[in-house]
Amino acid sequence: MNVQLSNRFSKTGGNIARAIMSTLILFLSVLSTTAGAPESDISNKAQAFIDEYTKTFLDLYALSAEAEWASNTVIIDGVGAIDNITKLANEAMARHTGSVSVIEHTKKFLNHKDKLTPLQVKQLEVILYGAANNPQTVPDLVKKRIAAETRQNTNLFGYSFKIDGEEVTPNQIDSILYEETDPSKRLKAWEASKEVGKELKEGLAELVDLRNKTVQALDYHDYFDYQVSDYGMTSKEMMEMNRKFMKELRPLYRELHTWARHELAEKYGAKKVPDLIPAHWLPNRWGQDWAEMVKVEGIDLDGILEEKGSEWLVKQSERFYISLGFDPLPESFYTKSSLYPVAKDAPYKKNTHASAWHMNLQNDLRSLMSVEPNARWYETTHHELGHIYYYMAYTNPEVPPLLRRGANRGFHEAVGSLLGMASTQKPFLAKLNLIDKNAKTDEIQILLREALGMVVFIPFSAGTMTHFEHDLYSQNLSKDEYNARWWSYVQKFQGIEPPSDRDESYCDAATKTHINNDAAQYYDYAISYIILHQLHAHIAKNILKQDPRATNYYGNKEIGTFLHGILKTGSVVDWRKVMRDNLGEEISAKPMLDYFEPLMAYLKKQNKGRKHTLPAL
Repeated sequence: MNVQLSNRFSKTGGNIARAIMSTLILFLSVLSTTAGAPESDISNKAQAFIDEYTKTFLDLYALSAEAEWASNTVIIDGVGAIDNITKLANEAMARHTGSVSVIEHTKKFLNHKDKLTPLQVKQLEVILYGAANNPQTVPDLVKKRIAAETRQNTNLFGYSFKIDGEEVTPNQIDSILYEETDPSKRLKAWEASKEVGKELKEGLAELVDLRNKTVQALDYHDYFDYQVSDYGMTSKEMMEMNRKFMKELRPLYRELHTWARHELAEKYGAKKVPDLIPAHWLPNRWGQDWAEMVKVEGIDLDGILEEKGSEWLVKQSERFYISLGFDPLPESFYTKSSLYPVAKDAPYKKNTHASAWHMNLQNDLRSLMSVEPNARWYETTHHELGHIYYYMAYTNPEVPPLLRRGANRGFHEAVGSLLGMASTQKPFLAKLNLIDKNAKTDEIQILLREALGMVVFIPFSAGTMTHFEHDLYSQNLSKDEYNARWWSYVQKFQGIEPPSDRDESYCDAATKTHINNDAAQYYDYAISYIILHQLHAHIAKNILKQDPRATNYYGNKEIGTFLHGILKTGSVVDWRKVMRDNLGEEISAKPMLDYFEPLMAYLKKQNKGRKHTLPAL
C-alpha cells in the first residue's frame, strides 16, 4: 500500500480511537444525570439524553462512514489494514448505539410518552431501533457479526471474475450480456458471474445466524422482521403488500414473459420456444431488467454520450436538479467522490455498485460510481444524484440528525428512480439536444422498453428477493437448500430457469450484492417503483398537464417545489401521511398499471395464438 493511502488509514484509525475515548466519556456523564430524573422534568431530561446521544452518534457515524468509504474505494488483495480500521470503526459505533445504558434509558423515557413531544418520541424510537442492530447486551455476538460483514464485503468486492482464465470486470460481464449474440459466449459470461457465490456461501450462512441472534436480543423475531419494522409494519403485512403488487401486475408481466420467450428463442436460434426463459438469454445477470432487448429507433444515446464523455454525464445530471430549483452540489462532492472506473494499471479495485453516501449526516456528500459515457450510466447518474439531493433537502434545522432519512427507505429509491426515468423521456431528451425533436420514434417500443425494465423488476424484487430473504431469516433456511430455494422462486415468480446445473455447491443468491450487505431490505426497491409512478402521475397530471409517457421536467420550478416539500421532512413525518398529504392516496400499483395500459393491447396482439407458460402465483 502506498504512503498516501497508509497515512490516510492511520489518521482514520487515530480519529476513531480519540472519538471513542472523548465522546463516550461525555455521554456517560449525561446518562448519570438522567438516572434520577423526576417525572415532572422528564421531557427536558429526555432532550438532554437525545442531544448527547446525537453528538456522539454523529462523531462515530462520520468515522464509520469514512472507514466504510475506504474499504469500498480501495480494495487491495492481501492487505488487511483497511478491513481492520473498518471493523474498529463499526465496533465503536456498535458500542455506542447498542450500549446497555442507551437501551435502558431509552426504554425508560419511552415509558413516559405522554410527557414527551412527538419529535422526541420519534427520535427515541430510532435510537432503540438502532440499538437492536448492535445490542451490547450481547457484545461478543455483535463483534462477531461486524467482523463477518467486513470479511463478506472484502470477499465480494475483491473477487476476480474470469472468463476462460482471463480476468474481467463486472462491467465487462454486463456488456457481454447486453450485446453478445453467441449463446455459448453468453453462457460463459453468465456462469463466470456466479462463481463468486461459492466464495460467499459460508459467510452468508454465518451472517444469517449472527444477524438473527443480534436482533433477537431486543425481542425481534428475526432479522427480516427487524428490517420490516422500520416501515411500521409486520413481516406478514410486508409480504402481503408485495404479493399484492405482483398480483396486480401479473397479467401484464405474463404478456411480457410470453413475448420475450418467443423473441429470444428466435434471436438465439432455438428449435423450440422454452416454457421458462434460460437465464443467460437475458441482458441482466439476475433477470431483473430486460430493457436491453429493445432498441428504440430515433433514441440512440450511446453514440452521442460517448462523444460527450463521462464527466459530462455527472455534470448534466446536476444541471437537471438545478433547473428544478435545487442548489448546486458542494464542490467537495466532486473532490471527495469516486465517480469513474479505476485505471487498469491501478494497484487496487473498488466496489462497482453505484451508491450515494451522506458521510456525516450534514454536508459531506459523496457518490461511488464507475461512470462510463453510455445510456445506462446516464440514467444511473440521475438516480444517484436523486439520493444526494434527498440528503441535501432534509439536512436542515427542522430535521434532527437522527431523522435525516427518507420518509421510508423505499422513498429514497423512488426519488432517484423517478428522476432517472424522467431524464429518459423523449421530450426531455429533445430539450437537451440528445435526440432530434423531430425524430420519428415508435411510442409503443419506448413503452415496451420501459416495461421490460420496470414491470419485469417487480417479480424479482417483490418476489424472488423478498421471499428468499424472508425464508433465509424467518424460516432459518438451511444452507444446503439455498440454491434450490433461490431457483424455485426465480422460476415461480420470474419464469426463468438456470441454463446449467446449479447444485448446492453454488450460492447464486449471494452473487446479488444486497443479499450480503444490504440484507432483508430488497422490498424497498419494489415499493420505490410503485411510489415513483404515483409521484410521476401526480406531476404529469397536476403540474405539467402532459401525457405521463412523454413529459419534460427540465426547468420546471414547480416540480422542484413539490419534490422539495416531500424531501425536506426526512422521516419526521410518517411515510403514509406523506403520501396522503402530498398525493391524496395510499400506496397503490394503479398509476403504474395506468402508465403501461397502451402496451397491453399491443402485447396481446403479438402473443395471439401463443401459449402462456408463466407459473401461477
